[in-house]
Amino acid sequence: MARYLKNGIDVEVAVQNSQQVRETVEGILADIGERGDSAVRNLSEKFDNWSPESFRLSDSEIEACISRLDEQTLNDIKFAQEQVKNFARIQRDSMQDVEVETRPGVILGHKNIPMNSVGCYIPGGKYPLVASAHMSVATAKVAGVKRVIACAPPFNGKPNDAIVATMSLAGADEIYCFGGVQAVGAMALGTETIDAVDFIVGPGNAFVAEAKRQLFGRVGIDLLAGPTETLIIADDIGCDPELAAADLLGQAEHGINSPAVLLTNSESFAKATMREVERQLTVLPTAKIAGKAWEDYGQVIVADSYEEMVEVADYIASEHVQVMTKDPDYFLKNMTNYGALFLGRETNVSYGDKVVGTNHTLPTNKAARYTGGLWVGKFIKTCTYQKLTEQASLEIGEYCSRLCALEGFAGHKEQADIRVRRYKEKLGK
Repeated sequence: MARYLKNGIDVEVAVQNSQQVRETVEGILADIGERGDSAVRNLSEKFDNWSPESFRLSDSEIEACISRLDEQTLNDIKFAQEQVKNFARIQRDSMQDVEVETRPGVILGHKNIPMNSVGCYIPGGKYPLVASAHMSVATAKVAGVKRVIACAPPFNGKPNDAIVATMSLAGADEIYCFGGVQAVGAMALGTETIDAVDFIVGPGNAFVAEAKRQLFGRVGIDLLAGPTETLIIADDIGCDPELAAADLLGQAEHGINSPAVLLTNSESFAKATMREVERQLTVLPTAKIAGKAWEDYGQVIVADSYEEMVEVADYIASEHVQVMTKDPDYFLKNMTNYGALFLGRETNVSYGDKVVGTNHTLPTNKAARYTGGLWVGKFIKTCTYQKLTEQASLEIGEYCSRLCALEGFAGHKEQADIRVRRYKEKLGK
């Protein structure tokens, strides 16, 4: 039976939104719905001390942001973005339209249709998350979305040059500098100067997540993303304590409520990794955040076998699962609940977060039990259609008529019967 050498706050309890957050967001969204741009400006002044003449950046402002970046930074952004676009194109090519004759004269099919408009939220208050612009804007454009707008909050009192450049290079049609609930609300509800979108994507804090939850239905959303989660599955053959500790703290630095979990089949390895975590916290520049996350949310679990490790990992259903064992592919073959897998010591979650090409917007709070993360298919609607010949309509109509009668739907039945009568007469049946 699995043993916990270190346990943390119950994540399922900790992630529940407080009543105050819900009420605050509800009030903000109602204000935006009623007052539009005026509400957005008031909120931006209040929360970000930011009130430019226009929240939408002009072409010249965008070009100025790009020009302030050095060549190496621009090349790095372009390299990372191309990896994301390339994998998104591969995924898009895997989605095929279909049309098939399932019975004589019965033609069924589906088309993969991109959404018309998407709003992308890129966090940028504590950390300017440049990579989130690749993951949302670039992926939406590869999917074929006609209008993609992007919002990020000001960073140190102005638009962040790197985020703006990344949005632009990714193909954003409109770029805005404002953040928080006011950005999500403006994109979803629309204002006098911003046309509403059909779909909202992007991570954010508890208020942004709550805004997406309340807006779902009026618009679509990608995920209700909570604090970043990482699960390290390791043994003393595929990993070492120094590597495991670095990978735990590398994700714990996201926030003080970011769970970092070590799952292993070796108690000695587990204890050595815990000691190494404490050592690395003495030198890590972000130790104040990572250390608090590890203290409150860190877990160390020792299982008896690979089979039990899979069972525990599937129960945790972590956003990121990094596997550094003798046989990483065992977990690829047997695990079912995870946002993304990182297999072997040669890779790590940071690669996925920033540059390797898979999307970093992933399910949290056990949502990996029922959904994967953001991908090109999230921006595409798979819509069915049907076509029938007269003879096929006669055959299907007779079945449909009896089934409608079974359910008591007289109007439905007549839809079938009128065709049965007409095609029987026409076809001489």
